[in-house]
Amino acid sequence: MSNIIFTILLVCFFSEFSFSQSGTLSEKGLINQNIDSSLAWMRANITSEENLEKFLEVGLHTLEQSIKQEDDTLIAQIHESLASWHAYNGLFSSDSVVYHAEKALDYHLKGNDKKKIADTYRSLSIDYLNTGQFDKAQEVLFKSIALYEDLNDDAGLGSAYRTLGVKFRVMEDFEKSIAYTKQALPLLAKSDNYSELAIAQFNLIISYGKLGEFEKAYEATEDCLEIVRTKAPEEIFIPIRAYSYRGEVYTKAKDYDNALKDYVTAWEMCKTHISEERCATYRTEIGHIYLLQEEYEQALDHLLAGVNAHDEKGQVGLIQPYLDLAETYIHLNDFENAMVFKDKAYANSKMMLEGKIENIESEMAIKYETEKMNETLASQAALLDQKNKTQNLIILIASLLFLFLLSLLYFLQKSKKTTRIIRAKNSENELLLKEIHHRVKNNLEMVKSLIGLQSAQIEDPATKDAMIASQNRVQSMGIIHQKLYQGTNLGSIEMKDYFINLSEGILDTFNAEERVKIECAMDNLDLDVDTAVPIGLIVNELLTNALKYAFPKGQQGIINIRLEKDTEHNLKLQVSDNGVGKTAGLVPRGTGFGTQLVQLLTRQLNGKMIERNDEGTHIEFDFLIQKSA
Repeated sequence: MSNIIFTILLVCFFSEFSFSQSGTLSEKGLINQNIDSSLAWMRANITSEENLEKFLEVGLHTLEQSIKQEDDTLIAQIHESLASWHAYNGLFSSDSVVYHAEKALDYHLKGNDKKKIADTYRSLSIDYLNTGQFDKAQEVLFKSIALYEDLNDDAGLGSAYRTLGVKFRVMEDFEKSIAYTKQALPLLAKSDNYSELAIAQFNLIISYGKLGEFEKAYEATEDCLEIVRTKAPEEIFIPIRAYSYRGEVYTKAKDYDNALKDYVTAWEMCKTHISEERCATYRTEIGHIYLLQEEYEQALDHLLAGVNAHDEKGQVGLIQPYLDLAETYIHLNDFENAMVFKDKAYANSKMMLEGKIENIESEMAIKYETEKMNETLASQAALLDQKNKTQNLIILIASLLFLFLLSLLYFLQKSKKTTRIIRAKNSENELLLKEIHHRVKNNLEMVKSLIGLQSAQIEDPATKDAMIASQNRVQSMGIIHQKLYQGTNLGSIEMKDYFINLSEGILDTFNAEERVKIECAMDNLDLDVDTAVPIGLIVNELLTNALKYAFPKGQQGIINIRLEKDTEHNLKLQVSDNGVGKTAGLVPRGTGFGTQLVQLLTRQLNGKMIERNDEGTHIEFDFLIQKSA
């Protein structure tokens, strides 16, 4: 990363570029252009794909020149353009946007333009929300509100209150989100800010829907659509989003027919005003409703189209549509494709976590290099000024000695400060990782609840059993992420405690706490996530199978779980029960999906399985973890 920054600096100092009338770089280069011209070019090319590679070169060169001139307003404006460019193009994580936005605020605070300071506070709050820094977002929002009130700026005040509504909605404090949004509405209407007035209704639609106040959510949707129809007909995306959000509310209310109508309307509007290719992602919502309505063929058609559109755009983090596809394929008895999309959902969940860690590390390096560049430029300016003032050799030597001692003291203090910053950043990273695991666990809990809601409406016993099994599988993965964010070690799971929690959940599912006891005769053992997840799913399948078939007619019994690691770090898993066992020649009951899943996971861990039916069922696994890795 340091080599990249160094290369960019060399280009900034020695390359020559300028503007053509169309806004692209000419052969003469920018080196002879003034700062205002460079800034104008940056503002014109924030969304330009043609000049994507040149933008950062121009930005850093212009920033260097403005620092030399010590013009605080220009420096702030350049940082604002860099922040907007990072936000639009997404080349780095959202922290890059925050860095430049904070720098812009620092330089605006040196001036007296309260309106600009208030706007920058509000803009920065959105960047904080995008990076999950909710406390900072609230802090700067209240600062902007105080300034807007002093300025009697209704438009700014309405925007700030609307953003506060977004903040509390993201934090799932829906009552506060509604309260602040209602404060924003009359202010936005008074200032004729109709586009933002319509967007503010999104907070009400979502929050009322989450609180179960469905009629108020529907009313907010109609208000939003009416504002666009009568006051802001040029807005295209607002009604599309409004229909989509109301579709979510209808889905929560189990009004699937109206949900389908809204989702289809959003899709059709998007196709009409934009293009069918760019709007295909909306079809995942339509497919989800068809899945809930048990129209599996239609669900498959829309879900595949939507997922393919996401994949073609290179979008990452897709989880729920993959899970919907997996469930659809299960109902269509295509278990191979079901496993493919379940694996994709899990892989994306894992990738999002790993990607977040990588972005944090990259962002730390970028910030360090940028700070170093600013320090270098400042040092060069100070040295040049000192040389100009030096009149003789004695004064020069004395000045250099003084600068040396001052620099030594500075770097000693800088070293202490850097250590504190790194420690604080490490603590923030740990909190961030825990929050990611927490959100993954909550998402899996939501998936489990959705499956439970659907299974409650199913009468067929075989289908209902399959749904319960799916719930338990999702629960087994959810417990792992719960242990990760609750524990002190973010990279491993303590398996004995995990098995106990998993057993309690499954016993509760089958209402078997009083007649079946599950024992974990093993020592504490920590495993990494990649090993713990498949082993957890295997044990989940075996416990489910035992509770369903090993103790018929209310028979009491015991199930034993044991997991141990040998000197070669390979694993031995034993699951046994004292139930009725298997009868030779008897056709296995169930769909066989659980058996296929256990076999697949066993191969994934390079293991082998041995099953004995002697006074119950005894199943042993030997996993060659090192060879598998």
